[in-house]
Amino acid sequence: MRSSTRLLLWLVPAIAAAQDRQELKEILDRLARVEEQNRMLVDEVRALRKELAESRAGAPAAPSAPPVEERLEVAENRIAEQAQSKLESDHRSPVQLTGMVLFNAWLNGRSNGDSFNPTTASASTGQFLGGGTFRQSVIGLKFQGPRIAGGGNVSGSVYMDFFAGTASSLNQLFRLRLATVDLNWRNTTVSVGQDKPIIAPREPDSLAQVGVSPLTAAGNLWLWQPQARVEQRFHLSDSTILRGQFGVFQTSESYPGLSAEYRAATASARPSAEGRVEISHQFRGVSYIEVAYGIHASQSHVHGVSLPSRIYSFDWLIRPFARLDITGAYFTGQNVSVTGSIRQGITFFGENGRSVHSQGGWAQLALRPTSRLSFHLYGGAQDDRNADLLAGAIGRNMIYAANVMYRVGPNLLASFEASQVRTSYLGSGLRLNPHYDLALAYLF
Repeated sequence: MRSSTRLLLWLVPAIAAAQDRQELKEILDRLARVEEQNRMLVDEVRALRKELAESRAGAPAAPSAPPVEERLEVAENRIAEQAQSKLESDHRSPVQLTGMVLFNAWLNGRSNGDSFNPTTASASTGQFLGGGTFRQSVIGLKFQGPRIAGGGNVSGSVYMDFFAGTASSLNQLFRLRLATVDLNWRNTTVSVGQDKPIIAPREPDSLAQVGVSPLTAAGNLWLWQPQARVEQRFHLSDSTILRGQFGVFQTSESYPGLSAEYRAATASARPSAEGRVEISHQFRGVSYIEVAYGIHASQSHVHGVSLPSRIYSFDWLIRPFARLDITGAYFTGQNVSVTGSIRQGITFFGENGRSVHSQGGWAQLALRPTSRLSFHLYGGAQDDRNADLLAGAIGRNMIYAANVMYRVGPNLLASFEASQVRTSYLGSGLRLNPHYDLALAYLF
């Protein structure tokens, strides 16, 4: 019996060591394959660069081949993807690092409220502000999980940035932006996570405003909140798809305009029911259209009073041809601030509480003359009913912006954006704040 025990004690570490050697061998073999693929891709890039130089010198190109510039960019992107794969863990659920390092050089007008990129113009004016920052850089992790019952799979992602804290270069804190875990089948997806409201999935394109979504408080209901949702897809034809999304969204019950007594007696979060139905159609060629309707319903509890939040939305994407997109959204309802907007969704007149009626929306025109260059013109507004507000509240907030983006290389973007915030205060009139931003982003 003792000899059997000694033999077992000797075999266990030997077996474990053999398993470690086998796993190490598999990792080394995988790295060797990646290196070999990288070597082949580098050779392909060299050949394409030589072909590009010859074509520019006047040598004829094969008539059926894609443009050399496009083939070169594809090859360089494949090299980047191969290099990225080295960071994936050697488990059943590989994790991939993604994100962007973003630098912003910016200048603000006087109604900036001492903010880097204000979403409303402050009622009082101060000094011009300018500076540079990396705090809008984003780090993300994406994973693809194992197969699950019914032929589905698991996937997900988490994205973080450095936008918390203050604008001081040594006080920029890490924070969670978006996170999802998705159970995917052919026609059904079940998701839990933190994301934009179900009724407002779209937003404009900008590298100037990343810490919060572009057009926050000016037509874009953006707030990233915990939620659970189910999406069901129906293929009505080869070119037409109907999507139904339904779920529970956690509201954000913050009303800084209320007195301290009322704020202390406010439930900080409430569950809401949200739903969205979208139909998309692919026309012949590249023309494409998506339109969707959404609804939100919840109750806010403030100082013993229950006040409704109801939002009805409509959003769209129209692509009349390959290089032009027209996107946007519209909403109407009451107490819309629970999904991210101007924080004045509820007003108390004495002891009588009232949900503020609002309407708003935004639209963007995106033009891409080349694969590297794009122009974006967008604007939005939120208009709250004056009869539901107290003096000093914001009656209307509007933002207009235009930017140009240029892809310097496969992973490098440069952008310049100019925007203006126009905020109307009840009793004190209109305030303006311009904002100018020069951005450089490295995507990884």
